[in-house]
Amino acid sequence: MKIHVRGDHLDVTPALREYAEKKLKRIERYFDTSTERDVTVTMAVTRGAHTVEVMVPLEHMILRAEERSSDMYASIDMVMDKLEKQLDKYKHKVGQKIGHRLRVEGGRAKEGQAQARGLAAQHAHHIYDDVDGSDLSLVRIKEFEMKPMDVSEAILQMDLLGHDFYVFANAESERTCVVYRRRDGQYGLIQAR
Repeated sequence: MKIHVRGDHLDVTPALREYAEKKLKRIERYFDTSTERDVTVTMAVTRGAHTVEVMVPLEHMILRAEERSSDMYASIDMVMDKLEKQLDKYKHKVGQKIGHRLRVEGGRAKEGQAQARGLAAQHAHHIYDDVDGSDLSLVRIKEFEMKPMDVSEAILQMDLLGHDFYVFANAESERTCVVYRRRDGQYGLIQAR
């Protein structure tokens, strides 16, 4: 696992870098050692809030966690706790998906595992920050590929990213859709006509 630590308008000290790398080594147990992963850690201080964002590429997914506090070391600890919970949830959901596909298809384990690893998701290809929006308050543009997936996979990806909504290509209807988390904790779906 390669860990890239960078500061967003912040000089990352060797002590901070070492602390973040040491903490991130804890998540290596979740991964197959034969696959090389580039983990990105971004640290920033804005208005006294010390923010840490970590992005971990999974099989066709990107796991993202962000935390902020009044201390950078505390933010690193909090983001690691969040990442471990998300990885546990991902591992559990993928395990359920494999079991479900094996029961439905009566298939072989390797096929089910390959399909589970193929859980579709969006890969962020470009992120443009500080976009000149003139009179608009547009500050970021993201471009990504939308791989077709079903609604349950989109909800899983949304939860793994820690977002309240997720845009995806619906494999069943072949439409662009949005799943979102409602105030009551349930999920909603918006479909284009």
